Amino acid sequence: MERKASAVWIGGFKEGKGTVSASSGALSNMPYSFGSRFEGQPGTNPEELIAAAHAGCFSMALAAQLDSKDVQPESIHTSATLTLEQQEGKWTIAAIHLGVNARVPGIDRKTFEKAAREAKRGCPVSRVLKAKISMEVTLESESKAAD
Repeated sequence: MERKASAVWIGGFKEGKGTVSASSGALSNMPYSFGSRFEGQPGTNPEELIAAAHAGCFSMALAAQLDSKDVQPESIHTSATLTLEQQEGKWTIAAIHLGVNARVPGIDRKTFEKAAREAKRGCPVSRVLKAKISMEVTLESESKAAD
């Protein structure tokens, strides 16, 4: 199974602007910039998208854990707060905090907390930094005729 997304960036680091899109159409040319990423200006940013993906992934993983215990959740609301900070002069995702509020009839607190811990460990987005990262690089020349 593959999921695809793309980004286009035009210009320099601080003055440039970009867009992100997903093949599903959920994102289509969503703008982002230095300002939206580091200065709180309107637009999205990669870290916000990671936080949204983590919240969605975790909620589904928790539902799966609860299903495996024959318990049906009425609702699971997850917020993800991603902390981006400078570490050794490099922007780094230092932490993600998941805030979970769920309505699950017929479950005790201990069982629920265990299911949540298992969901956090099992969620693919929680494990993303352990993923193999591959890359294909293409440099376009200014003049195609010179190729």
